[in-house]
Amino acid sequence: MEEDYHYLPSFDSEHDMQRIDGVKTFFHEFYIESKKLWSLASPAISTSICQYSIAQITQLFAGLLGVLQLAAVSVENSVIAGLCYGSLLGMGSALETLCGQAYGAKQVDMLGVYLQRSLIILNTTVLALVFFYLFATQILVLIGQPMDIAKWAGKFSLWMIPQLFAYAMNFPIQKFLQAQSKMMVMTIIAAVALVGHTLLSWLFMMKMDLGLVAGALVLNGSWWFMALAQFVYILCGTCGEAWSGFTFKAFENIWGFVRLSLASGVMICLEYWYFMALILSAGYVKDAKIVVD
Repeated sequence: MEEDYHYLPSFDSEHDMQRIDGVKTFFHEFYIESKKLWSLASPAISTSICQYSIAQITQLFAGLLGVLQLAAVSVENSVIAGLCYGSLLGMGSALETLCGQAYGAKQVDMLGVYLQRSLIILNTTVLALVFFYLFATQILVLIGQPMDIAKWAGKFSLWMIPQLFAYAMNFPIQKFLQAQSKMMVMTIIAAVALVGHTLLSWLFMMKMDLGLVAGALVLNGSWWFMALAQFVYILCGTCGEAWSGFTFKAFENIWGFVRLSLASGVMICLEYWYFMALILSAGYVKDAKIVVD
């Protein structure tokens, strides 16, 4: 009996490019392939923009509260959260390799196993990364940041710990959905989160004048909304055989998965840590409150 993979994209030989034998054929095939590419790329780009904008909205409203608040949120977003964001996103990227291999080998049921395995590893990693949030003030002072900025950034970091666990849940789920070309649902969820985040940030931070604590709570809520909404989407059975429920197979070959996750994370971590280094360098100049933001 032929297996049903209707829920996954089909790119079999019937959809391969025709032989290019002239300019007209070239432009025809170029149009078709570009259309396929942008049907996947445009939702992915939109999702990234929405998720990136969420933190920037919080930073924008922090700037309306004061220069010191803006500098503190900038340091937290770029240094403390940036360090952990790059680490978790990089480790979650191991799913791109494994899910692609599973789909190519017609082992679609393994996608759900890999997802759960990645969730276990990333949430365990978070327990170690919490250290940077708990001691953010001391770490920032140790590396030479101004005391006033370090104190504000440290307080804000404590309130942002829930976001760290949302990262650990969100990144593997995104890779799982991307492997099945379910991009549009992520875009819709991220767009809803961005709109809601903007409205709630304005309401609590500006209208009700609750300050950075309110901004942190709204930012946490936005990331948890995206993570949980995507997970509920998976649980609703929209992924077919790719998700067959929770299984103890997720605990098998954990160490091998860890090694692959670490290898996948190195390059991405370096990219994110580059921006972190720029923010840290700004903290060493005169009047760092202005420069850091």
